[in-house]
Amino acid sequence: MIEDTADQPDLDDDDTIPRQIMAPGSLAWESFGMTNPGKVRQVNEDAFSVDNAKRLWVVADGMGGHFAGDVASRSIAKTFDVLDTSDRLSQTANRIEATLIDLNHRFQEMANRGGDDVTIGSTVAVCAFRQGWMLVVWVGDSRVYRWRNGTLHQLTQDHSQVEELVSRGLLLRENAESHPAANVVTRAIGAAEDVYVDFDYCDAQPDDRYLLCSDGLSKEVPTAEVRRLLGQDASAQQICEGLIAAALATAARDNVTVIVAKAYAVNG
Repeated sequence: MIEDTADQPDLDDDDTIPRQIMAPGSLAWESFGMTNPGKVRQVNEDAFSVDNAKRLWVVADGMGGHFAGDVASRSIAKTFDVLDTSDRLSQTANRIEATLIDLNHRFQEMANRGGDDVTIGSTVAVCAFRQGWMLVVWVGDSRVYRWRNGTLHQLTQDHSQVEELVSRGLLLRENAESHPAANVVTRAIGAAEDVYVDFDYCDAQPDDRYLLCSDGLSKEVPTAEVRRLLGQDASAQQICEGLIAAALATAARDNVTVIVAKAYAVNG
């Protein structure tokens, strides 16, 4: 919780949401989202929501298999599609946290009805722009990056076993992706009776580019290539298309979903 301070369409194999441009306060935003099942998975368990009117962007990566992971991720996306968000940063953060906790309870109840071996869960990454600040909320290993003046910075920290090993000095960062536990997340919506949501926020500036993505991108495409693609003089749609193409040029063993949101200065 942050204290006070001053219907997505059905997803086919390669779905997009058209870019929108709006001017909230001193920044205008252009954004675009895409998802692709990759080369191996038959079912796309990723989902996303793009809403420039609310300055709200969401990526969800489902877990639990068909009729479980895809149900969870789509439920998250559809819930955020209609979520009533406040203009105040703290109220928005608290409402997002309450929404994710409620979804966690709902997924737990659904899984309990399905039996002992049923998992219905999803990671989630959320960005919400409010009055010059970008709020970042996440659970799991879906990520948010910010590109600014040629520098790429990861704004989230994975909730995963390998990230815990790296943070404790027990595993080198360069060995994390090849570790046997590379795909084991320690938090997800629906994975446990209680869920703990992480928050952060940063100032947003003209020409910033924000990337929300599932691990189908971050585990396949090198960071240097992500940085290069985000820095292109191109539209949000073109950057998304480039990121998806880069993921599909690899083994693409997982579903891949990306959202790019670009900030512009408002003239006048």
